[in-house]
Amino acid sequence: MLETTVDPLTLRRVLGRFATGVVVVTTRTGEGHPVGMTMNSFTSVSLDPPLVLLCVGRTAASFEAMEQATRYAVHILGDHQESVSAAFARSAADGAEKFAEIEWHPGEDGLPLLDDCLARIECTIVDRIELGDHVGYVGRVELGHSQSDVAPLAFFRGRYGRLSP
Repeated sequence: MLETTVDPLTLRRVLGRFATGVVVVTTRTGEGHPVGMTMNSFTSVSLDPPLVLLCVGRTAASFEAMEQATRYAVHILGDHQESVSAAFARSAADGAEKFAEIEWHPGEDGLPLLDDCLARIECTIVDRIELGDHVGYVGRVELGHSQSDVAPLAFFRGRYGRLSP
């Protein structure tokens, strides 16, 4: 690792000035239980082949499930889904508790899929990248579609925001 003099709290404040979208990522544990987490560390990587990347902190409650996973789904939240984001942001809650509060259904292979989101992308993990205190999960997009034409939910300076469609 490279040495740095940047204070982590200062870096967090600086990066908080970058407006992001809000997604909920879902997968299953090895036993098949649904797991989900809210994040904004998600990006498109490539259109050909279709690849996306999400980064999960090693201390995240869902980290072990992601390490065992072969697939995940990314749900891009609409501006009406702040409560969904909040439910999946609670690290202390278990999967059953998080999923009890929202509408969802299992995909063909059991992957938990949230209903009524702005868009959803289903992926197979093709690479894991060690990235400091996080691991990056490169997913090959297998299915992606828009489900709604509402405005996206945004996050800026530690707060939710809304954008015009």
